[in-house]
Amino acid sequence: MALQMDTLAALPKVNGPVVYLARMDETPHSYAYPVPPEIPVTNIVTETRTVDIHDMRPIAGALSLDREGFALINSPTAVRDFYDVDELTRVCYPETERAIIAATGATRAKVFDHTHRRRSWGAQDHTPGIPRLPVARIHGDYTEVSGPQRVRDIMGEEAEALLTRRFAIINLWRPITAPLLDAPLALCHAQTVAPDDLVTHNLIYRDRVGEIFAMTHNPAHRWFYAPAMRMDEALLLKCYDSERDGRARFMPHTSFEDPTAPADRLPRESIELRVLVFFDQ
Repeated sequence: MALQMDTLAALPKVNGPVVYLARMDETPHSYAYPVPPEIPVTNIVTETRTVDIHDMRPIAGALSLDREGFALINSPTAVRDFYDVDELTRVCYPETERAIIAATGATRAKVFDHTHRRRSWGAQDHTPGIPRLPVARIHGDYTEVSGPQRVRDIMGEEAEALLTRRFAIINLWRPITAPLLDAPLALCHAQTVAPDDLVTHNLIYRDRVGEIFAMTHNPAHRWFYAPAMRMDEALLLKCYDSERDGRARFMPHTSFEDPTAPADRLPRESIELRVLVFFDQ
């Protein structure tokens, strides 16, 4: 989809808030384990911008993972209980791998992780006993460093051979209550993101330091969402691609508060499955 202004102007949209990283002199970091109260959990400084977030549904058939970095697909599922780990691994994981191979033309896909998210009003993220909260800050899941490292972490002795060919990391994201009106995902068209907009954000664990991307504001960014998603739909998110030929490699995204959502909406409940995707060349 070329970003023609008349195409954008014709799309329905909402004017919603998204949370960017403010420009900082130091490297953003966050601790991913409990730290003493005198140590700040993060040094991140944010700024909220209100932006046009366009309805992708009228152009869904033209969206491309390799251009925009996201796609909306029909994705019926046989899963009855998304919180049943056995059913997820037996049913949902293979469904997801087949869907991503069909969408990408890859030769191999491996789900390596999943996360449930549920809005719990007034709760803090990482609260024991409840799912993770929606992420309310713009981020990209992998960097130049952490993308290949994930292959090494997951694929063991195969990793170095696999890293000689193209690979990607793609998330499949679906609501597990519907219609999804609360905290939908806003997706940033990857071709509108300049390299300097992406800033490495260090995640500090007890035994290692991981990397994701934060993003600073650029008025060129173009944002999209899929309103009122159903359980038989899914979003595919391009989080990393090793190919450097101009295709989408990193696609920033965030949840946002839809100002048109009804007050009695169901709290957001979703699952995201993270998938290593391998190509022949």
